[in-house]
Amino acid sequence: MGCLVSTQRDSGGQRRTPGSIGEVVVYIPGIRIPKTIDFTQSIHENLPKNGIDTISNLRTRIVLMAAQESPVASKSRRRTATRHGGSSSADLLQALEEYIPVLLGLAEDGRQLRDKVNFVWLNQEDDAEETVIPNVWYEILSVLHLMAILCLSQANSLLLPKSYGDGYQPRVSEDSRRNSVDIFLKASGYLDCAIRQVLPQICADNRRELPTDLAEGNLRALSLQALGQAVDVQLGMAIDSPKATLAVKRRLACEMVKYWQQAQDNIAVLPLQEGWGKKHQFFIKWKFAESKAAAYYFHGLILDEGNTEKSHRMAVAALQASEEFLRESKRGCDTFHSSTPTSRSPAVWGSMKYLSEKIPKDASSKVKINRDLYNQERIIDTAPVLPDFPLALKPDDYQLPQADPSWKRDDKSKSQ
Repeated sequence: MGCLVSTQRDSGGQRRTPGSIGEVVVYIPGIRIPKTIDFTQSIHENLPKNGIDTISNLRTRIVLMAAQESPVASKSRRRTATRHGGSSSADLLQALEEYIPVLLGLAEDGRQLRDKVNFVWLNQEDDAEETVIPNVWYEILSVLHLMAILCLSQANSLLLPKSYGDGYQPRVSEDSRRNSVDIFLKASGYLDCAIRQVLPQICADNRRELPTDLAEGNLRALSLQALGQAVDVQLGMAIDSPKATLAVKRRLACEMVKYWQQAQDNIAVLPLQEGWGKKHQFFIKWKFAESKAAAYYFHGLILDEGNTEKSHRMAVAALQASEEFLRESKRGCDTFHSSTPTSRSPAVWGSMKYLSEKIPKDASSKVKINRDLYNQERIIDTAPVLPDFPLALKPDDYQLPQADPSWKRDDKSKSQ
């Protein structure tokens, strides 16, 4: 369904990698930016002028807003308000939502036009500077990907600790945590829709030529990352709640391990380049280690509640594994933040603040108690297997909207 053109990064294109992206809680692997295209050259003979004006104006608005939202221009930051009172990312998200029905009209009701327009986007994780595909489903895929990235950016803004002028240290409010979970599920829903409903519409040849940013494995990794971070927020709230039992905390931590394991499995096989792509891999590797530190810690505490020597030794092995994964996660954190583009870690809060304090202390004390109790030096070397819980969090059930009916009206008016 048409050819694909990729421009290599040494071609003097517009993509730039910033030196630093500021404070990061939620990693966003760059924002793909659409480039201006002239619809009149491609479809002016097949579409009334008002139809061309509608799609041209929507896309031009999105091009300008995406360029402003890109970390290349503004870096990761706390949410900024627009002159209309909303946030720039929210305004762009709204524009993208309005754009999709128009694109679907081109894809469904303007079938003879769906391969006529060369849609151009600047990449971030791919070696190619930009990717051009004359296929409206490529444009829809790119739009859904951008919508998910914007959601992750909003979640990052919510989860950066803020000062409230009350004499306490900067913190993340409970409302921000709860709202971030909803946003993570929304981001995952956009990506899940892209995988289920859009990718199958793109022919096999073009799918093989999609940029790494839009590869199925990358879309799945981003979706799973969103779910994993949502569970991490839930775990932090459970730790703060006196009503949450150890069993609840262990389950959340074990589910988090599965999300990050699957995310790593998907991203590990991608040909990611230095910069945004490699940093994305480092982020997932770091968070995977963090999740295992949490899971083994709570598993160890539950095993220690047993009454047998075996359960106590297994508890010690789990806590020692937790301590090792905590050290690995700290190394992973340093690697992530020092990789290009560099970033900074805000003050530690949530589950990792608690675990960073508790894991070394409890691992040390349990080893000593075990040795004193059983008068033996022998400790189980292999960590026990973590419980396998079914995953509770699912992506939002986002469905593509109905196609803009104006396409059908335009077809009728053109035929009369």
